[in-house]
Amino acid sequence: MNIIMIPGFWLNGASWDEVAAPLRDAGHTVQQLTLPGLESLDADRSAITLRDHVDAVVAAIDASGEPVVLVGHSGGGPIAWAAADTRPASVARVIYVDSGPLGDGDVINDELPVVDGEVPLPDWSVFEDADLTDLSDELRERMRRIAIPQPLGVTSDVQVLSNPARYDVASTVICCEFSSEQLRKWMAAGEFAELARVTDYELVDLPTGHWPQFTRPADLAATILAAVDR
Repeated sequence: MNIIMIPGFWLNGASWDEVAAPLRDAGHTVQQLTLPGLESLDADRSAITLRDHVDAVVAAIDASGEPVVLVGHSGGGPIAWAAADTRPASVARVIYVDSGPLGDGDVINDELPVVDGEVPLPDWSVFEDADLTDLSDELRERMRRIAIPQPLGVTSDVQVLSNPARYDVASTVICCEFSSEQLRKWMAAGEFAELARVTDYELVDLPTGHWPQFTRPADLAATILAAVDR
């Protein structure tokens, strides 16, 4: 299977290294995407939009020439969903890592602190305690060292979806900072309406913080493999 890995905010394709290696060892082809504006600290992010990130994923899907599995972490999940909306017949499954599908008209996160027209990794105090579970001082220093500011447009642009065939794309949500039980309660209360409309979805627990590719990479790889082979 061709697996396309989409990083969350502030991260590039290399952030998947410890997860991608076991996937390749299992015989899969893995693409670790670096999205536009995340190439380096010096990259020009001023005009990058959410659609630019979606189009980069769609281009990777088209280049594969066969059905793919999309893996999206955090803010990469909504981008994967928009790509599936664009190419539903070419996406075998979307795997959300502590994330989920974002509905039409919603934004990923427009509440993050903006500095000089972009969104750098904020102080850890901005995050909830559950986000930071298992993220040791060493891992925090590592993240801070590799973090690249997120293009402002990606955080605040409105999601645009139009193809109802997206609801027939199988989905897996890997629940980390929140449990599958909690997610089901939210869905029963009317939240996560976009996920509730997916005809084939599963919820899988991997208890840790918001960045399991750093805190539990081997377990995350095994969980992704199980979803791919499902």
